[in-house]
Amino acid sequence: MTRLSRFHEISKSVLPFPRAHSYTLRKAFFLSLFVWILCGSSLSAQEPASQDTVRARKYNLSEFGHETVRYFIQPTKWHGGDWLRLGVISGATFLSMQADQPVRDAMLRNSGRYYRSVPIEGGRMYGELYSPVVFFVGFAAHSLIANDKSTRKIAYEIGQASLYTGAIVLTMKSIIGRARPHDNEGRASYRPFTFIGDDYHSLPGGHTATAMVISTVLSRNVGPTWLKVLVYVPAFVTAYSRIYQDWHWTSDDLLGGAIGYFIADWVVDLHENKRSRVHVTSLYPLTISIDLN
Repeated sequence: MTRLSRFHEISKSVLPFPRAHSYTLRKAFFLSLFVWILCGSSLSAQEPASQDTVRARKYNLSEFGHETVRYFIQPTKWHGGDWLRLGVISGATFLSMQADQPVRDAMLRNSGRYYRSVPIEGGRMYGELYSPVVFFVGFAAHSLIANDKSTRKIAYEIGQASLYTGAIVLTMKSIIGRARPHDNEGRASYRPFTFIGDDYHSLPGGHTATAMVISTVLSRNVGPTWLKVLVYVPAFVTAYSRIYQDWHWTSDDLLGGAIGYFIADWVVDLHENKRSRVHVTSLYPLTISIDLN
């Protein structure tokens, strides 16, 4: 059996038994619980003006409806910096496509030796669809028990940003129709407007987008700078795991991560009445700064 065929035999035997699936869900729960505990004791002490804004919001379905309308009309209000960011992301995705095949070849050299390792599987689970649900339920339950508005805000933002991101990512996947790497059709194989099946839903990366939403919301709501950076580690592991397990090209995860980050950042900014933390400070040479505070 060749290395490549053995690798794909491993990849196609994902959780074939209910007991294994139950075990994976338990691992996902404890992984999410660990991150929740890590962040829960370090929620940011926001500026007084920001705290007043947070307390004034209700974080309910009515507010969600109004903000969703605002979300969809937001592109009509974009200024030059917003369009430039879109251009940078598009350009970076295109450039990274040139490295897709070499990166995949490098990943396949060990024939999936670490396919089931804790970091790889943990990264995959962090980006699964159930992950934001676990975080949402955990923070929402805490907010009800402790009557804590800050954890209600986090739960609301994770749920809201995940829904927005999921809608954008699924729409783009179906319209673009890029073949997944394990289909062995090459990095330039596309079948646009594929709405059934999953083989042509590679771009953008959904797991990485979901993981980046969770990490961005958590990062924006915790205090210490070291923790703001640390909570992004699971998201980067998710991106790596999806490439390693041959489900995505590098460019897929780059675009997915950017989508998840900017949508989550916009949602948090909306609730704190702040402008985006990402600033284009110079056009030539191109300089982009990110405010961690």
